[in-house]
Amino acid sequence: MKRIVDLAAKSRLPAAYGSSESCDHGGLMCYGPSYPDSFFRAATYVDKILKGAKPADLPVEQPTKFELVINLKTAKALGLTISQSVLIRADQVIE
Repeated sequence: MKRIVDLAAKSRLPAAYGSSESCDHGGLMCYGPSYPDSFFRAATYVDKILKGAKPADLPVEQPTKFELVINLKTAKALGLTISQSVLIRADQVIE
């Protein structure tokens, strides 16, 4: 992941990613499923299976919680201005 983020930065490409980890490495922004929420949902499945539920009988779930992360340091390095309305909607802003 870090290598892809570094290549985008070197080429001065504003890029969006699907994992908040990329913003931690310097990516501009990410929008994707909340991994902590997904792990919590997985734990409830494990709990049901350990209590005797058959895995084949459990419904398949899609992520229900998504997060938007914006890295302002990267935006500044790319010469971009992120509007206040987008920043307000972000779940996390890296300054």
